[in-house]
Amino acid sequence: MKRFVYALSAFLVSIATLQVSAQVTNGTYRALTDSNSARVVALGGLPLPVHDGDLQTVVFNPSAISPEMDNQISLSYVGDFNLGTNFGSAQYSHTFEKLGSFAASVQYYNYGTMQYASESAYVDGSTFNVSDYAVTLGWGRELTDKWSIGANLKYAGLQYEAGRAGVIGVDVAATYWAYSDWAVTLAARNIGRQVFCKELNVSNKWLPFSLDLMASKKLNHLPLTIMLGYKDIQHWKKTFADPLDLAGYYNPVTGEYTEPSKISQFFTNLGCHLVVGGELALGKNLVLRASYNYETHHNMGVPKQRSLVGFSVGFGLRIKMFQIDYARSRNNIVGSPNFLTIRVDLSKF
Repeated sequence: MKRFVYALSAFLVSIATLQVSAQVTNGTYRALTDSNSARVVALGGLPLPVHDGDLQTVVFNPSAISPEMDNQISLSYVGDFNLGTNFGSAQYSHTFEKLGSFAASVQYYNYGTMQYASESAYVDGSTFNVSDYAVTLGWGRELTDKWSIGANLKYAGLQYEAGRAGVIGVDVAATYWAYSDWAVTLAARNIGRQVFCKELNVSNKWLPFSLDLMASKKLNHLPLTIMLGYKDIQHWKKTFADPLDLAGYYNPVTGEYTEPSKISQFFTNLGCHLVVGGELALGKNLVLRASYNYETHHNMGVPKQRSLVGFSVGFGLRIKMFQIDYARSRNNIVGSPNFLTIRVDLSKF
């Protein structure tokens, strides 16, 4: 087992090094970093170190794929009523006795209808569509009562008016389960590259790679599970110079630019890597969830203005054979998308 752990660690580090050296930005295929799962979003949008047979967690954490998910189906819908965008996904899992457990997922991102406009801002009323999609096949296996591993193979594409592009990528993950109700997941997500591009000027052909570490602890005397994540291990610096200077570092009178102190930059970078969340079980059929993502608050909030940007809340409700999860994520000061996931075990029908 120790040899396996060392080999897996060396593989993840080598992959991270390769991706960092090749990747410049994360712009083109950012949809692959966004979850449609209500539970994942409510708990911070990272690979969740859970082991309760919840199919909706496996797109971000393939090591969670287990026999308990056999014959499950999960449907998710995301809608932003202010922007007119809507996303959706469907998942199904099946376990084979000799091969292990598999999970198939289809994700679709529709950004709405957009109008054609000329360089002189003339709009003739004609429209076009913009969308992303991804198809994923995942495999997971429990090696021991403490270790589980998994991998996803994915194909993702985008269609922007007449332009099209596609990529192939993989995710790999490992989860360690401690007897003291601790769990730790290390996941390398979106390892891959663009395979074709038609009528699109795509400067960055690499997927938005991320190496994430997530830990959870279930308290002994309270039905609460606390989760803490450290995302983008491969990339330390998260701060950037705001061209709009909303924080007011530039003095137009003196013409001087005052940079934040190194201590301030250190803690800002550290905070942008961290995500904290928790699940509170109120009986057997109701779970409340909440999380906070400082990076979202830092990048999408307005300086010197209080807001709930970066917070996500949700709940899980079990009604007979159905598990219903809802989440609302405050990603900016304009609107908050609504996430709805319905999961059912077809074997119970």
